[in-house]
Amino acid sequence: MMIQLVTTAQSVEQAEALIKAGTDRLFIGNSRFGLRQKGDWTIDAVREVTQLAHRYGKEVTVAVNNLMHNDHIQELPDYLQMLKAIGVDDVTAGDPGAIRLIRQAKIPYWYDAQTLVTSAKQIQFWGKREAIGAVVAREVTLEELVLIQQQIGLPVEVQVYGPTCIHHSKRPLMTNYFNELGRPSEEAKQREFYMSEPADAASRYPIYEDENGTHIFSEDLTLMGQLPTLVKNGLHTWKLDGWHAGEQFVEIVQLFTVARANLLNGQFDRIEMEHRLRELQPEAFRLGTGLLLRKPEEIK
Repeated sequence: MMIQLVTTAQSVEQAEALIKAGTDRLFIGNSRFGLRQKGDWTIDAVREVTQLAHRYGKEVTVAVNNLMHNDHIQELPDYLQMLKAIGVDDVTAGDPGAIRLIRQAKIPYWYDAQTLVTSAKQIQFWGKREAIGAVVAREVTLEELVLIQQQIGLPVEVQVYGPTCIHHSKRPLMTNYFNELGRPSEEAKQREFYMSEPADAASRYPIYEDENGTHIFSEDLTLMGQLPTLVKNGLHTWKLDGWHAGEQFVEIVQLFTVARANLLNGQFDRIEMEHRLRELQPEAFRLGTGLLLRKPEEIK
């Protein structure tokens, strides 16, 4: 049984530390063609991290999952040729036009159309068009994920740690807000901001603006306690997002590596693993299970 840990990386230095912590596949990209990417992933940096990963026998996935406009599509072939020459292992994409160009470039791809990926039939459609796996919408419940995985012969990625995007607008909402306050709009992109629910002052939802617009994230997701269920049902591709975990992210990945090993040798202790994760979790962000443990009818 192969359980694959997929992790984001914000630098070449962090990427090496993550590999040593147990990462099997690094997920990187730039903000031009990928969504919500941290780190200055220039072509040179992508080349360096790909060479590094391959020396360790690991893989690199590059995000090409942006909402594509005409100018993106015009520039994409050149970008794909550079990725092909570097030797990245695969990309993620959801735009049909981008996928057409990716297939022409003969680069393997994961189907990743954000909130649109909600059924087995949809994944099967793209599987017939050379997709090697799928990133399912984060709003899909664990119950539905199990059913999807049972119906397809491709791996389905499950996010087991980190924040998820709960709102994306192409509009520069933070810039507009600062303009309304009469403050320099440059402040909107200098750091991450947060919002809370009116009835829950302790809640903290990160807000981030870049060239692709404004993104609002959930609090941090964890499926540490549900890992046995994932393994039992063939969900073996685990994604960890270190968007704001900072230096603790390497230790968090290492903890999931230990959890994976314990599951495979029958020594997994859910209470202990959840306790250790809480100790590593940045204080500002609560851990939860998001929508994954709800009934499908509650989401609909």
